[in-house]
Amino acid sequence: MAGKPSARGSDNAKGDRRQLVAEMQAKERSRTRRRLVTRWASFTAVVVAIALAVAVVVVRARGDQPDLSAVSSFTVVQGHVDTPVRYPQSPPVGGQHSPIWLNCGAYGAPVANENAVHSLEHGAVWVTYRPDLPAPQVAALRKTLPSTYAVLSPFPGLQAPVVASAWGKQLVLNGADDPRLDAFVNAYRQGPQTPEPGAACTGGTGNPTPTGN
Repeated sequence: MAGKPSARGSDNAKGDRRQLVAEMQAKERSRTRRRLVTRWASFTAVVVAIALAVAVVVVRARGDQPDLSAVSSFTVVQGHVDTPVRYPQSPPVGGQHSPIWLNCGAYGAPVANENAVHSLEHGAVWVTYRPDLPAPQVAALRKTLPSTYAVLSPFPGLQAPVVASAWGKQLVLNGADDPRLDAFVNAYRQGPQTPEPGAACTGGTGNPTPTGN
């Protein structure tokens, strides 16, 4: 008759099983760590790729924006007068002006500086052009400008084909197709430099035709 297993043999067998279980658990923990590391690495790679893509889009968008570094800034005063004003800028970008503002829109003849400056005070942009600017360019300017808070008029003796003015701001432009025009309008029409934003752009003087589409 076979004898019973010794206690020492039984203990050895139990120890072997515990060691095997411990090894299996260690291998499983190692696999789990590898899976986590792989997942985090993949997640990080995706996040980095997204961040790089966003950065590229932002840089490209900034690069596509017209440069407004050529905008000239002036310190101008406010005040109403009933007499002609001699302005240091031509066209003027602010200063004392008529109590009556110029109605916003497009004009086929030069307008009074004193009335136009009052419109600038209300947040309008004033786009002036040489009287000999080709008619298609004048039509393009009229279409490009917003339907309100914009004045378009010829200006004799203008220093450039087109000049855009707002209260305290001015930009010399190459023509109607200069991409900086839209950027100037977006930046300074009713912009932070406006003394009286939202004040009337109609109900003053002048009979313009509409601007905008």
